[in-house]
Amino acid sequence: MVVWRVLARAAVAIVAVLLFVFLPALPADAHGAPTNPVSRAAACGPEGRQAAAPACRAALAAGRQLSAEWDNIRVADVRGRDRQVIPDGKLCSAGQAKFTGLDLPRADWPSTRLTPGTAMTFTYRGTIPHKGTFRLYVTKDGYAPTKPLTWSALETEPFATATDPAFGDGSYAFQGRLPAGKTGRHLIYTIWQNTDTPDTYYSCADVDFAAAAVAAAPPAQPTTTSRVSAQVSATSPSTPSPVPPTTTDQAVAVSRTASSDDSGIPIAAVIGALAAAVAIFFVLRARRRAQ
Repeated sequence: MVVWRVLARAAVAIVAVLLFVFLPALPADAHGAPTNPVSRAAACGPEGRQAAAPACRAALAAGRQLSAEWDNIRVADVRGRDRQVIPDGKLCSAGQAKFTGLDLPRADWPSTRLTPGTAMTFTYRGTIPHKGTFRLYVTKDGYAPTKPLTWSALETEPFATATDPAFGDGSYAFQGRLPAGKTGRHLIYTIWQNTDTPDTYYSCADVDFAAAAVAAAPPAQPTTTSRVSAQVSATSPSTPSPVPPTTTDQAVAVSRTASSDDSGIPIAAVIGALAAAVAIFFVLRARRRAQ
């Protein structure tokens, strides 16, 4: 009797430990965030691998839930009333206290280098696919990243939109052209309004627009005097002057490929272990009653 009682208690303890350790690690409902250009939430989340960046550390300190719900920044029943529902200074967190760290006005958020006026492929990590429309807005000229983001800091019209874009390899992808004339630090604000759920998702992506390249002036045609001087120089030995190297400023677009599960814990193994522990408990209990 004593042995069976001890074994039964041990089985209950095993079940409790398994529930405590493994259930929090199982994937929760989540939905998505931009990865190119990379959003603040995606960069600071477990898939972005930028949690050590100073801005990410500050954001995570302001709300630890950000790490687990980086792809779940949504508000229900907005239905296009974004500017009325989301308050100024809270655009990146969608007005939710648990994501308030994303609203920190800083100039050192992880950013994506872009070239203004060029076409690019935008990607949006979709951990749970939905139907809907993406709208991308950029900040106006004179944007200051060290000030709270307000609706008035964004251009009135989106520079790119996409409805139900293709979904593959865990992400949505759609083409768009970046706004021309932008230079330096800016922010791209993405609104994803679902049509198969009442939710709307909000994301802030910090970008750095490269300065427009200056076209090189055409070479001047040599004059008669310069041709004569060149002929004279050709007949006289001289030491060639070193030619300074030229450089070309190229913009680099950052893209990220996110894995679908960073937990590394097979769900089937966890469920099997739980089922086995529960079965042991009931078998021991039945034997105890039979004695």
